[in-house]
Amino acid sequence: MCGESPRGYEPQPMKHALPEPVTGSLRNGVHYYPVRVYFEDTDLSGFTYHANYLRWFERARSDLLDVIGVDQRQAMESGEGHYAVADLAIRYLAPARLGDAVLVETRSRRIGKASIELAQRALRGDSLLAEMDVRVGFVGTDGRPRRQPAPWLRAFAPITPQSAN
Repeated sequence: MCGESPRGYEPQPMKHALPEPVTGSLRNGVHYYPVRVYFEDTDLSGFTYHANYLRWFERARSDLLDVIGVDQRQAMESGEGHYAVADLAIRYLAPARLGDAVLVETRSRRIGKASIELAQRALRGDSLLAEMDVRVGFVGTDGRPRRQPAPWLRAFAPITPQSAN
């Protein structure tokens, strides 16, 4: 019986490449990232578990970097460094529920030599579900703060209203 297909199932060759991952978009200096609430995101009440907002916000920040051309992986693999959350404040206003379509907005507020301050919001239609202020710092492989790569600063400059010198 080893190697036989389950009853009625014959494997088909792949006709298409795997789909592209979900990506957000950048419009007027704001990054938009879509999220759907799946069962795994919820607690027993059917509402989104609070820590999952942090995951959604992290995904949106990572996608923002991809959209503006910042190659995190290359910087990590070359030993240059990476961003790490330095501090954050989150405010929950309304629950997301199973099946909801949520849009995460990310705005760059301020960029410094070694850190970036961002504002993020999770929305269901016009309803604000959660908002977060986060500061990420660029750190070397030793975990110590260091200057961000100049190309990264240039990538953030057009979408940041005020930059520090």
